[in-house]
Amino acid sequence: MKLDRSFIRLPYRFDAERMAAEVAGLPGSAWITHPAAFKGNSAVPLVSRDGGRNDDFHGAMSVTPYLEECRYLQQVMASFGEVLGRSRLMKLAAGAEVVAHVDFNYHWYTRVRIHVPVITNPAVQFHCGKDSLHMQAGECWIFNSWRRHRVVNDSEQDRVHLVIDAAGSSRFWATVRQMQCFDPVADREAIESRISDVSYEAGRSVEILTEAFNVSPVMAPGEVDALTREIIADFESHAGNDPVLVSQYRDLLQDFARDWREIWHLFGFRKEGWSRYRAAIDNVQRKLDPDNRALLTQSNEVGVNPIIVQRVLRAALAEDQWERFVSPG
Repeated sequence: MKLDRSFIRLPYRFDAERMAAEVAGLPGSAWITHPAAFKGNSAVPLVSRDGGRNDDFHGAMSVTPYLEECRYLQQVMASFGEVLGRSRLMKLAAGAEVVAHVDFNYHWYTRVRIHVPVITNPAVQFHCGKDSLHMQAGECWIFNSWRRHRVVNDSEQDRVHLVIDAAGSSRFWATVRQMQCFDPVADREAIESRISDVSYEAGRSVEILTEAFNVSPVMAPGEVDALTREIIADFESHAGNDPVLVSQYRDLLQDFARDWREIWHLFGFRKEGWSRYRAAIDNVQRKLDPDNRALLTQSNEVGVNPIIVQRVLRAALAEDQWERFVSPG
Protein backbone atom coordinates (compact mmCIF):
# COMPACT_ATOMS: atom_id res chain seq x y z
CA MET A 1 0.00 0.00 0.00
CA LYS A 2 1.54 3.28 -1.13
CA LEU A 3 0.80 6.52 0.72
CA ASP A 4 1.98 10.10 0.39
CA ARG A 5 3.36 9.93 3.94
CA SER A 6 5.09 7.24 5.96
CA PHE A 7 2.37 7.44 8.62
CA ILE A 8 -1.18 8.76 8.66
CA ARG A 9 -3.21 8.88 11.86
CA LEU A 10 -6.92 8.30 11.38
CA PRO A 11 -9.48 10.32 13.40
CA TYR A 12 -10.58 7.60 15.83
CA ARG A 13 -9.74 6.72 19.42
CA PHE A 14 -10.64 3.41 21.03
CA ASP A 15 -10.74 2.24 24.65
CA ALA A 16 -7.35 0.58 25.01
CA GLU A 17 -8.01 -0.65 28.55
CA ARG A 18 -11.15 -2.50 27.53
CA MET A 19 -9.42 -4.00 24.49
CA ALA A 20 -6.49 -5.08 26.67
CA ALA A 21 -8.87 -6.74 29.13
CA GLU A 22 -10.42 -8.76 26.30
CA VAL A 23 -6.98 -9.73 25.05
CA ALA A 24 -6.02 -10.86 28.56
CA GLY A 25 -9.10 -13.09 28.62
CA LEU A 26 -7.96 -15.11 25.60
CA PRO A 27 -6.30 -18.48 26.30
CA GLY A 28 -2.59 -18.85 25.72
CA SER A 29 -3.35 -21.44 23.06
CA ALA A 30 -5.00 -18.72 20.94
CA TRP A 31 -1.58 -17.34 19.98
CA ILE A 32 0.06 -18.88 16.92
CA THR A 33 3.62 -18.36 15.77
CA HIS A 34 4.51 -16.13 12.84
CA PRO A 35 4.30 -18.05 9.53
CA ALA A 36 7.95 -17.19 8.88
CA ALA A 37 8.87 -18.14 12.47
CA PHE A 38 10.19 -14.66 13.29
CA LYS A 39 11.40 -14.69 16.88
CA GLY A 40 9.05 -12.98 19.33
CA ASN A 41 6.24 -12.53 16.76
CA SER A 42 2.88 -14.23 17.31
CA ALA A 43 -0.78 -13.57 16.54
CA VAL A 44 -4.38 -14.44 17.35
CA PRO A 45 -6.53 -14.83 14.21
CA LEU A 46 -9.71 -12.75 14.47
CA VAL A 47 -10.84 -12.93 10.84
CA SER A 48 -9.39 -15.85 8.94
CA ARG A 49 -10.09 -18.34 6.17
CA ASP A 50 -13.24 -20.22 7.22
CA GLY A 51 -12.81 -18.76 10.71
CA GLY A 52 -10.01 -21.20 11.42
CA ARG A 53 -6.68 -21.06 13.21
CA ASN A 54 -4.62 -20.11 10.19
CA ASP A 55 -2.70 -17.29 8.47
CA ASP A 56 -4.09 -17.82 4.97
CA PHE A 57 -4.63 -14.82 2.71
CA HIS A 58 -7.10 -16.36 0.26
CA GLY A 59 -10.51 -17.99 0.62
CA ALA A 60 -13.78 -17.11 2.31
CA MET A 61 -12.99 -15.10 5.45
CA SER A 62 -15.03 -15.46 8.64
CA VAL A 63 -14.96 -14.34 12.24
CA THR A 64 -13.04 -16.76 14.48
CA PRO A 65 -14.23 -18.11 17.84
CA TYR A 66 -11.63 -15.87 19.49
CA LEU A 67 -13.23 -12.72 18.10
CA GLU A 68 -16.68 -14.00 19.05
CA GLU A 69 -15.52 -13.84 22.67
CA CYS A 70 -14.41 -10.20 22.41
CA ARG A 71 -17.44 -7.92 22.22
CA TYR A 72 -15.59 -4.63 22.14
CA LEU A 73 -13.03 -5.79 19.58
CA GLN A 74 -16.00 -6.68 17.40
CA GLN A 75 -17.38 -3.16 17.80
CA VAL A 76 -13.98 -1.64 17.01
CA MET A 77 -13.59 -3.67 13.83
CA ALA A 78 -17.17 -3.07 12.70
CA SER A 79 -16.88 0.68 13.33
CA PHE A 80 -14.92 1.17 10.10
CA GLY A 81 -17.82 -0.16 8.02
CA GLU A 82 -15.31 -1.91 5.75
CA VAL A 83 -15.10 -5.37 4.22
CA LEU A 84 -12.38 -7.12 6.22
CA GLY A 85 -9.82 -9.67 5.15
CA ARG A 86 -7.34 -11.52 7.32
CA SER A 87 -7.16 -9.62 10.62
CA ARG A 88 -5.32 -10.44 13.81
CA LEU A 89 -4.05 -9.43 17.20
CA MET A 90 -0.29 -9.20 16.67
CA LYS A 91 2.11 -9.56 19.58
CA LEU A 92 5.71 -8.40 19.56
CA ALA A 93 7.47 -9.86 22.59
CA ALA A 94 9.58 -7.78 24.93
CA GLY A 95 12.96 -7.09 23.35
CA ALA A 96 11.89 -8.44 19.96
CA GLU A 97 11.48 -6.76 16.60
CA VAL A 98 9.68 -7.04 13.30
CA VAL A 99 12.57 -7.27 10.85
CA ALA A 100 12.86 -4.69 8.07
CA HIS A 101 10.82 -5.64 5.02
CA VAL A 102 8.51 -4.35 2.29
CA ASP A 103 4.95 -5.60 1.71
CA PHE A 104 4.65 -6.30 -2.00
CA ASN A 105 2.58 -9.42 -2.53
CA TYR A 106 -0.89 -9.45 -4.06
CA HIS A 107 -2.75 -9.40 -0.72
CA TRP A 108 -1.03 -6.29 0.58
CA TYR A 109 -1.16 -4.58 -2.80
CA THR A 110 -4.96 -4.76 -2.74
CA ARG A 111 -5.59 -4.07 0.98
CA VAL A 112 -5.20 -1.22 3.44
CA ARG A 113 -3.74 -2.27 6.80
CA ILE A 114 -5.07 -0.53 9.90
CA HIS A 115 -3.15 -0.58 13.20
CA VAL A 116 -4.84 0.00 16.55
CA PRO A 117 -2.32 -0.27 19.41
CA VAL A 118 -3.79 -2.17 22.37
CA ILE A 119 -0.87 -2.74 24.74
CA THR A 120 2.25 -0.66 24.17
CA ASN A 121 4.70 1.81 25.68
CA PRO A 122 6.95 4.61 24.41
CA ALA A 123 9.91 2.23 23.95
CA VAL A 124 8.06 0.60 21.04
CA GLN A 125 9.09 2.40 17.87
CA PHE A 126 7.67 1.92 14.36
CA HIS A 127 10.14 2.75 11.60
CA CYS A 128 8.98 3.41 8.02
CA GLY A 129 11.36 4.74 5.40
CA LYS A 130 13.29 7.56 7.08
CA ASP A 131 10.56 8.22 9.65
CA SER A 132 9.81 6.68 13.03
CA LEU A 133 7.27 7.20 15.78
CA HIS A 134 5.44 5.58 18.66
CA MET A 135 1.79 4.67 18.11
CA GLN A 136 -0.01 5.27 21.40
CA ALA A 137 -2.55 2.85 22.83
CA GLY A 138 -6.06 3.38 21.47
CA GLU A 139 -4.96 5.43 18.45
CA CYS A 140 -5.60 4.39 14.84
CA TRP A 141 -2.96 4.40 12.11
CA ILE A 142 -2.12 3.38 8.59
CA PHE A 143 1.39 3.44 7.14
CA ASN A 144 3.17 3.20 3.81
CA SER A 145 3.99 -0.51 3.64
CA TRP A 146 5.63 0.00 0.22
CA ARG A 147 8.51 1.66 2.07
CA ARG A 148 10.92 -0.52 4.02
CA HIS A 149 9.61 -0.76 7.58
CA ARG A 150 10.31 -2.44 10.89
CA VAL A 151 9.15 -2.34 14.51
CA VAL A 152 11.40 -2.48 17.58
CA ASN A 153 10.11 -3.31 21.05
CA ASP A 154 12.95 -2.04 23.22
CA SER A 155 11.07 -2.65 26.45
CA GLU A 156 10.31 -5.35 29.01
CA GLN A 157 6.61 -5.48 28.05
CA ASP A 158 4.97 -7.39 25.20
CA ARG A 159 3.35 -5.14 22.61
CA VAL A 160 -0.05 -6.03 21.13
CA HIS A 161 -1.70 -4.33 18.14
CA LEU A 162 -5.06 -4.98 16.57
CA VAL A 163 -4.16 -5.25 12.87
CA ILE A 164 -7.03 -5.11 10.39
CA ASP A 165 -6.70 -5.73 6.65
CA ALA A 166 -9.54 -4.02 4.79
CA ALA A 167 -10.58 -3.71 1.17
CA GLY A 168 -10.61 0.09 1.48
CA SER A 169 -13.79 1.67 0.14
CA SER A 170 -14.09 5.18 -1.29
CA ARG A 171 -15.54 6.20 2.11
CA PHE A 172 -12.41 5.02 3.86
CA TRP A 173 -10.08 6.81 1.45
CA ALA A 174 -12.10 10.01 1.77
CA THR A 175 -11.19 9.94 5.47
CA VAL A 176 -7.55 9.30 4.61
CA ARG A 177 -7.53 12.31 2.27
CA GLN A 178 -8.82 14.49 5.10
CA MET A 179 -6.03 13.36 7.43
CA GLN A 180 -3.01 12.98 5.15
CA CYS A 181 -2.31 16.71 5.12
CA PHE A 182 -1.33 16.56 8.80
CA ASP A 183 2.13 15.67 10.02
CA PRO A 184 1.43 13.07 12.72
CA VAL A 185 3.99 14.61 15.09
CA ALA A 186 4.11 18.34 14.30
CA ASP A 187 0.33 18.62 13.83
CA ARG A 188 -0.70 16.46 16.76
CA GLU A 189 -2.90 19.17 18.30
CA ALA A 190 -4.79 19.69 15.02
CA ILE A 191 -5.27 15.93 14.67
CA GLU A 192 -6.57 15.60 18.23
CA SER A 193 -9.25 18.20 17.50
CA ARG A 194 -10.67 15.89 14.82
CA ILE A 195 -10.64 12.66 16.84
CA SER A 196 -13.89 10.80 17.53
CA ASP A 197 -14.03 8.41 20.49
CA VAL A 198 -15.47 4.98 19.79
CA SER A 199 -16.63 3.74 23.18
CA TYR A 200 -17.92 0.34 24.18
CA GLU A 201 -21.71 -0.04 23.99
CA ALA A 202 -22.96 -2.75 26.30
CA GLY A 203 -25.30 -5.24 24.67
CA ARG A 204 -24.72 -3.90 21.17
CA SER A 205 -24.37 -6.55 18.47
CA VAL A 206 -22.55 -5.63 15.28
CA GLU A 207 -22.12 -7.14 11.83
CA ILE A 208 -18.57 -7.64 10.65
CA LEU A 209 -18.34 -7.74 6.87
CA THR A 210 -15.77 -10.27 5.69
CA GLU A 211 -14.32 -11.11 2.29
CA ALA A 212 -16.10 -13.86 0.40
CA PHE A 213 -14.18 -13.51 -2.87
CA ASN A 214 -10.64 -12.20 -2.57
CA VAL A 215 -8.75 -13.98 -5.33
CA SER A 216 -10.07 -15.15 -8.68
CA PRO A 217 -9.44 -18.69 -9.94
CA VAL A 218 -8.03 -16.98 -13.04
CA MET A 219 -6.93 -13.37 -12.91
CA ALA A 220 -8.78 -11.20 -15.41
CA PRO A 221 -6.59 -9.99 -18.30
CA GLY A 222 -7.25 -6.35 -17.47
CA GLU A 223 -5.78 -6.86 -14.01
CA VAL A 224 -2.76 -8.67 -15.44
CA ASP A 225 -2.26 -5.72 -17.80
CA ALA A 226 -2.47 -3.18 -14.97
CA LEU A 227 -0.15 -5.04 -12.62
CA THR A 228 2.52 -5.71 -15.22
CA ARG A 229 2.40 -2.14 -16.58
CA GLU A 230 3.01 -0.73 -13.11
CA ILE A 231 5.95 -3.05 -12.46
CA ILE A 232 7.47 -2.24 -15.85
CA ALA A 233 7.16 1.52 -15.26
CA ASP A 234 8.85 1.16 -11.88
CA PHE A 235 11.94 -0.71 -13.06
CA GLU A 236 12.19 1.25 -16.34
CA SER A 237 12.56 4.48 -14.36
CA HIS A 238 15.47 3.19 -12.23
CA ALA A 239 18.58 4.81 -13.69
CA GLY A 240 20.90 2.09 -12.38
CA ASN A 241 19.21 -0.85 -14.09
CA ASP A 242 20.89 -2.61 -17.02
CA PRO A 243 19.07 -1.34 -20.14
CA VAL A 244 19.43 -4.68 -21.91
CA LEU A 245 17.81 -6.51 -19.00
CA VAL A 246 15.14 -3.81 -18.72
CA SER A 247 14.22 -4.45 -22.35
CA GLN A 248 14.14 -8.22 -21.81
CA TYR A 249 11.90 -7.95 -18.74
CA ARG A 250 9.60 -5.46 -20.46
CA ASP A 251 9.14 -7.83 -23.40
CA LEU A 252 8.69 -10.80 -21.08
CA LEU A 253 5.93 -9.18 -19.03
CA GLN A 254 4.17 -7.62 -22.00
CA ASP A 255 4.18 -10.97 -23.81
CA PHE A 256 2.83 -12.67 -20.71
CA ALA A 257 -0.06 -10.22 -20.51
CA ARG A 258 -0.86 -10.67 -24.20
CA ASP A 259 -0.76 -14.46 -24.01
CA TRP A 260 -2.89 -14.41 -20.86
CA ARG A 261 -5.55 -12.39 -22.64
CA GLU A 262 -5.55 -14.80 -25.58
CA ILE A 263 -6.01 -17.81 -23.29
CA TRP A 264 -8.73 -15.96 -21.36
CA HIS A 265 -10.71 -15.31 -24.54
CA LEU A 266 -10.62 -19.03 -25.29
CA PHE A 267 -11.28 -20.48 -21.84
CA GLY A 268 -12.09 -17.87 -19.19
CA PHE A 269 -12.29 -19.73 -15.85
CA ARG A 270 -12.78 -23.14 -17.46
CA LYS A 271 -10.51 -25.98 -16.37
CA GLU A 272 -9.61 -26.82 -19.96
CA GLY A 273 -7.43 -23.70 -20.03
CA TRP A 274 -5.57 -24.23 -16.77
CA SER A 275 -2.62 -26.07 -18.32
CA ARG A 276 -2.10 -23.22 -20.76
CA TYR A 277 -2.33 -20.60 -18.01
CA ARG A 278 0.17 -22.61 -15.97
CA ALA A 279 2.52 -22.88 -18.96
CA ALA A 280 2.45 -19.08 -19.39
CA ILE A 281 3.28 -18.61 -15.70
CA ASP A 282 6.09 -21.17 -15.83
CA ASN A 283 7.56 -19.50 -18.91
CA VAL A 284 7.95 -16.19 -17.07
CA GLN A 285 9.29 -17.89 -13.95
CA ARG A 286 11.88 -19.79 -16.00
CA LYS A 287 13.14 -16.66 -17.78
CA LEU A 288 13.64 -14.49 -14.69
CA ASP A 289 17.27 -13.68 -13.96
CA PRO A 290 18.75 -15.91 -11.21
CA ASP A 291 19.67 -12.79 -9.25
CA ASN A 292 16.53 -11.52 -7.51
CA ARG A 293 18.03 -8.03 -7.47
CA ALA A 294 19.19 -7.98 -11.08
CA LEU A 295 16.59 -5.24 -11.60
CA LEU A 296 15.40 -2.86 -8.91
CA THR A 297 12.31 -0.72 -8.55
CA GLN A 298 12.84 3.01 -8.66
CA SER A 299 10.22 3.63 -5.97
CA ASN A 300 11.86 1.68 -3.14
CA GLU A 301 14.95 -0.21 -4.37
CA VAL A 302 13.30 -3.63 -4.06
CA GLY A 303 14.29 -6.50 -6.34
CA VAL A 304 11.80 -6.89 -9.17
CA ASN A 305 11.77 -10.71 -9.28
CA PRO A 306 9.91 -11.34 -5.99
CA ILE A 307 7.38 -8.63 -6.88
CA ILE A 308 6.62 -10.31 -10.20
CA VAL A 309 6.33 -13.72 -8.54
CA GLN A 310 4.29 -12.76 -5.48
CA ARG A 311 2.10 -10.02 -6.92
CA VAL A 312 1.37 -11.51 -10.33
CA LEU A 313 2.40 -15.10 -10.95
CA ARG A 314 1.24 -16.67 -7.67
CA ALA A 315 -2.05 -14.78 -7.73
CA ALA A 316 -2.82 -15.22 -11.43
CA LEU A 317 -4.06 -18.81 -11.16
CA ALA A 318 -5.82 -20.15 -8.05
CA GLU A 319 -7.42 -23.44 -9.06
CA ASP A 320 -8.60 -24.13 -5.51
CA GLN A 321 -11.01 -21.17 -5.79
CA TRP A 322 -12.80 -22.45 -8.92
CA GLU A 323 -15.69 -24.24 -7.20
CA ARG A 324 -16.57 -21.17 -5.15
CA PHE A 325 -16.82 -19.02 -8.25
CA VAL A 326 -18.80 -21.36 -10.48
CA SER A 327 -21.11 -23.07 -7.99
CA PRO A 328 -24.58 -21.49 -7.63
CA GLY A 329 -25.33 -19.84 -4.30
